[in-house]
Amino acid sequence: MVNKHFEDARYYLKRAGETAKEGVSEEVGKVESRLREVTGRESEPEAGRLDEIRADLSEIQERAEGEAREAIADARERLDSYRKQEA
Repeated sequence: MVNKHFEDARYYLKRAGETAKEGVSEEVGKVESRLREVTGRESEPEAGRLDEIRADLSEIQERAEGEAREAIADARERLDSYRKQEA
């Protein structure tokens, strides 16, 4: 049987991942809407608009990666704290 602290850590990591996924989906949805608008109404979108969409996607990716790093660092801290308590 898994220790309660590990169960808690696993639960919070799962929640952090789900929350990050929802956030990314929400942000990508906005960009997707803009992309559909750009590609659906114009045969050749303006270069500036396309660059803006690419920048938005890059920003979203960086934000998601940062949130994932934070969640992992938090989990590691909790595990280290737990291990120190057990020692």
